[in-house]
Amino acid sequence: MNNKEQIEVALEEARSLLVNSRLVEAEKKTEVILEQYPENGKALYIKAVCQRYLNRLEEALATLRQLKKIRPGYGRAFQEEGHVCMAAGFTSQALYAYRHAVSLNNSLIASWAGLTKIHTKQGNHDNAKITNTEYEKLKALPDELLSVRNMISEGHSYDAEQLCRQFLQKNKKNVEGMRLLASLGVAADVLDDAEFLLEKALEFEPENNFARHDYMVVLYRRQKYKQSLEQAKILIKREPSNLKYKIAFANQSIAVGDYKTALNIYDKANKITPNDPELRLVHGHALKTIGKKDEAIEAYRKAYAARNDFGDAYWSMANLKTYEFTDQEVNLMTEKEAMSATVATNRIHLCFALGKHYEDQKQFKKSFYYYERGNTLQKTNHNYTKENMTKILALQQAHCNVDLFNAKHNQGHLDSAPIFIVGLPRAGSTLLEQILASHSQVEGTLELPNIPALAYKLAGRKTINQTPDYPANLSTLDPEKLKAFGKNYIEETRIHRKKAPYFIDKMPNNFRHIALIRLILPNAKIIDARREPMACCFSGFKQLFASGQQFSYGLEEIGTYYRDYVKVMDHWDEILPGKILRVQYENVVANLDREVHRILDYCELPFEENCINFHQTKRNVRTPSSEQVRQPIYKSGLEQWKNYEPWLQPLKNALGDLV
Repeated sequence: MNNKEQIEVALEEARSLLVNSRLVEAEKKTEVILEQYPENGKALYIKAVCQRYLNRLEEALATLRQLKKIRPGYGRAFQEEGHVCMAAGFTSQALYAYRHAVSLNNSLIASWAGLTKIHTKQGNHDNAKITNTEYEKLKALPDELLSVRNMISEGHSYDAEQLCRQFLQKNKKNVEGMRLLASLGVAADVLDDAEFLLEKALEFEPENNFARHDYMVVLYRRQKYKQSLEQAKILIKREPSNLKYKIAFANQSIAVGDYKTALNIYDKANKITPNDPELRLVHGHALKTIGKKDEAIEAYRKAYAARNDFGDAYWSMANLKTYEFTDQEVNLMTEKEAMSATVATNRIHLCFALGKHYEDQKQFKKSFYYYERGNTLQKTNHNYTKENMTKILALQQAHCNVDLFNAKHNQGHLDSAPIFIVGLPRAGSTLLEQILASHSQVEGTLELPNIPALAYKLAGRKTINQTPDYPANLSTLDPEKLKAFGKNYIEETRIHRKKAPYFIDKMPNNFRHIALIRLILPNAKIIDARREPMACCFSGFKQLFASGQQFSYGLEEIGTYYRDYVKVMDHWDEILPGKILRVQYENVVANLDREVHRILDYCELPFEENCINFHQTKRNVRTPSSEQVRQPIYKSGLEQWKNYEPWLQPLKNALGDLV
């Protein structure tokens, strides 16, 4: 039995002793564990519970302070703190602890009970009614599903999925179980499974608005915006006074480009709930997208005013790339980032915002400290390994060769409308999109998920240690299948288009799937947006992405990814000569006119002056570069990475001879 197994056995013994009220023995068992592993959170939690039952309340609080420092996002630690404070008669502290506990894990039934007890005692009957409703809702759940909810909140996704599947095998039509399993699918980006589960749930209970809301969210995540808007309309028709559903409808309206409707709803909702930070945030995002920067900033400020540790509000201002924080904002961010009570998600956002602030102040050492801290925290949320990604990308080179393309020449859908811009994030793809979208015959859309979703489907259900079926199975696809895949892509993306004959898909990671693109859409254009490696990688490292891009949260990881990207693109250049246009960002900055002509010639489009004056084009831009592409090209950003050179040796080592 290895050390890890021995610890688990010892923890189980401590739990058993606690359950059987053998408190002194249970505490001693945890102390044995903590002598060897002083930061074992499970042992600290059991020890604190023992100390509370033994009425050693000050010691219990000291143990919990240690636990919260190690696991700041552990809701049970705050729930236990609430229990201890209640036992000590510290009602206000208990109220805060229980509130924080349910903000971290809304399935902690004892915390909802504690909140209800405190609110009732204080005569806050409206609040007591709200918290008691949550308590009763959780109390009505089967024990297995309550355990699943807790496992999800505590990050034990695999165990949660196994337990949920076991429950559903015995209770095949339990909609709450299907919702929970779907939520696990959403968290793991297995969105097609989540969509299927929720479709089934609505077949069983078509009037279940909770399931319908989940279904709408999944459709939105899959960028099936027309369908998600339809679900939002059903919800507000059923409950026209439900503010949550009204805001959901506004969000779906944004997705299909109806900003007027959405902003009208946001304005009315803000008057009803002026201190809702999430609402202020999405309102700010919408204003930013349509170019109303000052109004967006005001919305973000109101978001953090409503909850002053709301990291996403600060980061959203920093992510404008042009905003300068006030001294008061910097002090507040620094204070909240350092507090153990600040949840990890907020701390991550605060770190990236502070990194950007100190970069603007030319305090590069301090800036790097916060960028690195934010990346380290973010990396713990993922199971990404650079070795596995290298292996996955190498499969493209191993299986996609000249023979494959010769055998399936022009078998796909022959529509020439798509223009794919691929590469790494922060390599200038938004600039190229803005240039092309300024042309009268081209529309800019989004970073569309359709190609990666198809690749994921072709890969099959594999664990991280198994070799996926894709891309080896590309050789087995018949002409009908290739044509159908291409046609489906055109139809699925039509929601993002208006009347122009050509449109842009700028999902950067599509460089992994160029073989798939060429097979299903042989007439599509593909542009490789390339940037010098140190500049590109460091720019990615200091960017907190809304989702995906897990390779960017470490210098070695992003450097390795860049190397692998170059290898894959070299492979495509070799077997598909002349089919992909490489556009170097530094060349665009140095000679815009020449590069614009190159791009338009490759796309077989006539020259238009608007493409040179791209910064004057009024269109909605949703990427981090939205404000930058509304300005003329500037050269100051080309070598910003050199300000951080003393701390970038791991990146240089990963890039090797590419530097």
